Amino acid sequence: MTPCPTISFLYTVPAAESFWLSTNIRCGVHTVPKQEAALSNRSQTSLAMQGLTMQSVSEIAQQKQSYRFVKYTFFKLDPEWRRLPDEERRASKNGFLSVMRKYDRLEPRSYSLVGTRGDADFMLWIITESLDSIRTLHADLMNTELGKYLSTPYSYLAMLRPSEYFGKPSDPEPAGSKHLFVYPFTKKREWYSIPFEERRRIMKDHVQIGHKFSSVTIHTAYSFGLDDYEFILSFETDRPEDFLNLVMELRSSEASKYTAVETPIFTCTSVTPEQMLDLLGP
Repeated sequence: MTPCPTISFLYTVPAAESFWLSTNIRCGVHTVPKQEAALSNRSQTSLAMQGLTMQSVSEIAQQKQSYRFVKYTFFKLDPEWRRLPDEERRASKNGFLSVMRKYDRLEPRSYSLVGTRGDADFMLWIITESLDSIRTLHADLMNTELGKYLSTPYSYLAMLRPSEYFGKPSDPEPAGSKHLFVYPFTKKREWYSIPFEERRRIMKDHVQIGHKFSSVTIHTAYSFGLDDYEFILSFETDRPEDFLNLVMELRSSEASKYTAVETPIFTCTSVTPEQMLDLLGP
């Protein structure tokens, strides 16, 4: 009989930050004879010594299901587009919108930055389980007639995952607020040398400040190894003044002194895809 293959599980233990465990577990299915499917005493002892059980493996699998990709893509329009004949401009916008409708299942959220940034005109926010779908959407958009006049001066890729400090199962779904504020974020390296329990205490105090501003929905995405930053943060609200006051108050928090990077910051306004393109020009 062919021996059952070995399955290797590799995962992080958030509380230990950089501590990795690699565990080999013999597979067992109902068609394998009982004596072959059972773990040996030595294997069970090895698992116990590492603090692992079949239940913990199941929990890891459930946790993995909560991971999703997040993409913020900022587009800049070449001024040459505005010099095209009216009919060509309208046709190019319609072609771009047609591609966006083809990807309705991804629920791309559209935002305008006209009047708030000089280096970006609009932004698309996507949350999906598939990196392939992000790639194909952007490829199809850039292959349109309008896409020939677009560049992407800023582009941020990250993932949603449970909080390492509070075990929150998932990030809140988009609230659909009028305004979205987005910025990349990286902590100083000395932050990670602080004992975990102390970091959790500091973050608890930090989060308590955010709870004072109930009109602001905070989205935290992790970008370690995926992009140039450690986190991509976004804040939804109908009250920009609340976000301003939140940021000012966070400056005095203990966690703030460990901030290395938190710019550029983008002020985005939620609009329909049609409005997003109409704001570029007729």
